[in-house]
Amino acid sequence: MVYAVVRAGGRQEKVEVGTIVTMDRVKAAKGGSIELAAVLLVDGDKITSDAPSLAKVTVTAEVLENLRGPKIVIQKFKNKTGYKKRQGHRQDLTRVKVTGIK
Repeated sequence: MVYAVVRAGGRQEKVEVGTIVTMDRVKAAKGGSIELAAVLLVDGDKITSDAPSLAKVTVTAEVLENLRGPKIVIQKFKNKTGYKKRQGHRQDLTRVKVTGIK
């Protein structure tokens, strides 16, 4: 069983070939290919975590779609002062499918 832990948009994700990952927006068109930086590689019983060896590892992924996350509502309120503030946010996301670990 081969899997890798990759750095994907400020977080780390455990991926195998065929895994679909939703991460922060990446500048790539739909159907394009990107490379993800490996942090750890497990190839059967062999575990690779040192930087020189991981520099040779390539994890490729295909961009499935660019989307936006759910809306979150930020509300601030201070009692007895008349202060109320309401703000919303939707994160830009990219969904990718891992196509190869070499």
